[in-house]
Amino acid sequence: MGADAARWFARGLPVLLACAVLGALGALAFAPLAWWPLSILCVAGLWWLWDRQSPRMAAWGGFAYGAGLFGVGTYWTFTAVHVVSRVPIPLALLLTIGLIVIMASYYALVGWLYARVRLGRPLIDHVTVLPALWLLMEWFRGWFLTGFPWLSLGYAQIDTPLAGYAQFLGVYGVGLAAALVAAGLLAFASGAYRLGTVTVLAVYALGFALRFVTFVHASGPPVTVAIVQGAISQDEKWLEENRAPTLELYRRMTESAYGSQVIFWPESTLPQLYHELVPYLSGIYNGARARHSDLVLGLVRYDADTNSIRNGLVALGDDEQWYYKRHLVPFGEYLPIPNFVREWLRVKNLAFFDLTPGEPGQAPLAAASLRLGESICYEDSYGSEQLAVLGRANALVNVSNDAWFGDSSAPHQHLQITRMRSLEAGRYMVRATNNGISAIIAPDGRVLARSRQFVPEVLRGSVTPYEGLTPYARLRNYPVLALCVAALAGAGLARRRRGGVMSGSN
Repeated sequence: MGADAARWFARGLPVLLACAVLGALGALAFAPLAWWPLSILCVAGLWWLWDRQSPRMAAWGGFAYGAGLFGVGTYWTFTAVHVVSRVPIPLALLLTIGLIVIMASYYALVGWLYARVRLGRPLIDHVTVLPALWLLMEWFRGWFLTGFPWLSLGYAQIDTPLAGYAQFLGVYGVGLAAALVAAGLLAFASGAYRLGTVTVLAVYALGFALRFVTFVHASGPPVTVAIVQGAISQDEKWLEENRAPTLELYRRMTESAYGSQVIFWPESTLPQLYHELVPYLSGIYNGARARHSDLVLGLVRYDADTNSIRNGLVALGDDEQWYYKRHLVPFGEYLPIPNFVREWLRVKNLAFFDLTPGEPGQAPLAAASLRLGESICYEDSYGSEQLAVLGRANALVNVSNDAWFGDSSAPHQHLQITRMRSLEAGRYMVRATNNGISAIIAPDGRVLARSRQFVPEVLRGSVTPYEGLTPYARLRNYPVLALCVAALAGAGLARRRRGGVMSGSN
């Protein structure tokens, strides 16, 4: 190591460690601990450190923050890959670390950009440049290369007054409000006590007031629902000796739910394809219809005509309706690999297959008086993709198989995300999972009923159909993106007026 590099390392190491600790603490702001103040305090701390760094060091600091955030916040990736899927430890570590590195790179980019374009006037930089760059980064990583929107700043605010912004601006608008609070705290710490206090109080007061504004209304009487949670672990589900007991368990639990107007099963509930289950399902369907119950079941379907397999959700009432998962999980439901690799796999007789995604614009599923806007598994983490159906849907349903993540933080984080979808849309949400956490969620994001984890349970409640569209459902993410672009444009104009002088150096 050269003398210059050694000096840079010695000076920079404390900063990088501080950034990594801030990121790790920031992960605790999300479920299950939900220590939400940490999300804002840790972001403010990172920004304070960035103000004192060169672009290169700011980038490394951002990377360290992102590594801490996703290292603690998504450690369950290793659980899914190794503990449940039995992938060898070296490969499981490679995949887990690869995800962390990719996510951390987004924060590195924000740090580098901020250090390059900041005006050198912290009060202005903090309330314009930093929130805008931060939220544009979160939006970008939410869709680029299929996207991974987990641990976005807004989700940590679901139980705070800032959640009032959700029905207007979505989760990124909530995150923007949280970023402005962080800017207010920095202003206060810098001695601008009045500006900092006014900013924090104004953002929270407006968010609190917006919770009382509504754009939706009930459009019919409550519908009784039941969620059947079999609680069969993922490593046992597909064992041949467990097939008959699994079918018997779901038959018995479903029969106990007869009389509820709609009965829900989770994602890919049974370890067989739909066409193999027709005689079994016919018996359950006949029993349900005799008791005036409709069924909404998560099952995998094989289409012999197209030789395709789809992850689906079928509604069995007066007729049979299907929804097919559109946003598939890379490496889990399809392999994002070039054709020459596929040919090599075939030559080597190595097993692989891709699920076929569903078409966009699928109609809501009708069950009783509900018209259900559907999502399967982590599809509900892509908020804007769920909005197109809201003009026809009066309730939402998410079926998921969180058994992949064992007793980790992932199911709790997923429930937090699902609550945000309900709040953004102003709709009741039914969430059916294989081993928890199943839940019934109100249009304001409150959990009205939830299941225990890892326990066979039939969760009962009621769902009221709602109509009307929130501003976010109408305008999507465009207002937030416009605000961020306008803030950066304003900062750019101010920078030009100062003669284009850069405050950072390479």
